[in-house]
Amino acid sequence: MNKLAVVAFGGNALLKSGQKGTVSEQEDNIYETCSNLLDLIKKGYDIVIGHGNGPQVGNVLLQQEGGEKVFGIPKMPVDIAVAETQGSIGYMIEQQMRNVLYKEDLERDIITIVTQVLVDKNDPAFNNPVKPIGPYYTKEEAEKIAKKTAAKFQEDARGRGWRKVVASPRPVRINNRKSIEKLARDGQIVVAVGGGGIPVHYVEPNKLQGIDAVIDKDLASSMLASQIRADEFYILTDISKVFINFNTPEQIALDRVTVKQAKQYLSEGQFAEGSMAPKVRAAIEFVENGGKRCIITKANELGVANAGTRIVLS
Repeated sequence: MNKLAVVAFGGNALLKSGQKGTVSEQEDNIYETCSNLLDLIKKGYDIVIGHGNGPQVGNVLLQQEGGEKVFGIPKMPVDIAVAETQGSIGYMIEQQMRNVLYKEDLERDIITIVTQVLVDKNDPAFNNPVKPIGPYYTKEEAEKIAKKTAAKFQEDARGRGWRKVVASPRPVRINNRKSIEKLARDGQIVVAVGGGGIPVHYVEPNKLQGIDAVIDKDLASSMLASQIRADEFYILTDISKVFINFNTPEQIALDRVTVKQAKQYLSEGQFAEGSMAPKVRAAIEFVENGGKRCIITKANELGVANAGTRIVLS
C-alpha cells in the first residue's frame, strides 16, 4: 500500500500578500504550489489536499453586501459562502494540478469533495466569537446590522472599522471521510475540507444544518488526516521552519520537535495565536492520534531533505 499524505495549503499558496485576488494571480500561485507536490507524487504517495479560504470568503461576503444594497439580493449565511469557495478553489486546484501533471506526463484523477464538518453547537467558542470575517463597517452600520440580525461585531485593532465576528469551534467529525480515503488510496488526488470545511451541527437528532462559524483549516485537515489513517501530514506556510523566540535576536529554528517539547513551547506562549499556534496544535493532534510525523514548512521546500520542522511522538 502506498503511503498516504494530507497536505494543507496555507493562504499564501492561493493568494500572496499585496495581491488583489484576481483569478490569474490565484491560478499562478496554485500552479506553483501544486508543482511542489511532484516530489511526493513521484515517490508514489497518495495525496489529499486541504486549503484555506479566508480572503476568498471575505470577497464573497463583500460581493453579497454590494448585491443586497444595489439589487436587494438576499445575503447568504457564512456556511454557504464557505461551500461556494470550496467549489471555486477546488476547481482551480483541480485545473492547475492537472496542468502540472500534464507537463510531467503523469496521469491521475483530481477530485474535489465539498466537505461538511460537524461541530458541537455547545462548543464554548460560540459564547465568545472572535474570528473576523467579511467587510469593514462604520460603527453606526455595524450597530444597525447587529440590531437587525443579532450578529456580533468587533472593532479592528488597526482602526479600519468594525467587522462581523463568528465562532471558530473545534471540528468533531469529517463527513464523507471514508469516501475521501477510498478515492485517495485508489490513486486519485482528492481536495477536501476546504477552508476547514462547511460547519454543520445537529438541530435535532438526524437533522443537519449549517451554522455561522469558521473552522480552523489546519485543525480540520489534521482531523481528516487522522480519520483516514494518513501516514504523514504536511502544513505549508510562508516560513521555512517553526521558531522559538521568533523575531528576536535569540530566535532558534526547530528541526525536530517531540510532542512533549511542542506542548511545552505552546504553554510558554512561544507561538502566536492566529499564526503558528494553531498549526503546532494541529501537528500535535495528528501525531498523538497515530500519525507518523507532521512537517511544517514552506511550499517550495516540500521534499527537500531536512526542510521544515518535524513534529514526532518521541
